Amino acid sequence: MGGVNPTFIYDGDCAFCTSCARFIQRWTPTPAAIVPWQFTDLAALGLTREACLEAVQWVAAGSPVLAGPDAIGALLRSSNWAWRPLGWLLKPRSVSRLAWPVYRLVARNRHRLPGGTAACAIPADRR
Repeated sequence: MGGVNPTFIYDGDCAFCTSCARFIQRWTPTPAAIVPWQFTDLAALGLTREACLEAVQWVAAGSPVLAGPDAIGALLRSSNWAWRPLGWLLKPRSVSRLAWPVYRLVARNRHRLPGGTAACAIPADRR
């Protein structure tokens, strides 16, 4: 599952998510593949469309699938010295519990954020 390198999966239909993915690809060196779920073999990664509509996903061989801020933390920990500390800050369960409501708030309002479009506001079940 996930092959040799980990995989970070995001919503390619969302302009805000795509802008974030481009930032990651440009500024956050990582061995992870950064791919939109719409162009990914989800079954091969052990994911569902529903899970990918809910949150970004992190799939790494031999590890449990992570979602939302836990996935972002794993991505950052896979990066270089500049980003790794931020990833470790998201790792403790107490921080992760606090990060989830913030993640959901951003997800609900991503159409209002830089790079977001009206399509980002369409409910996931209607996309």
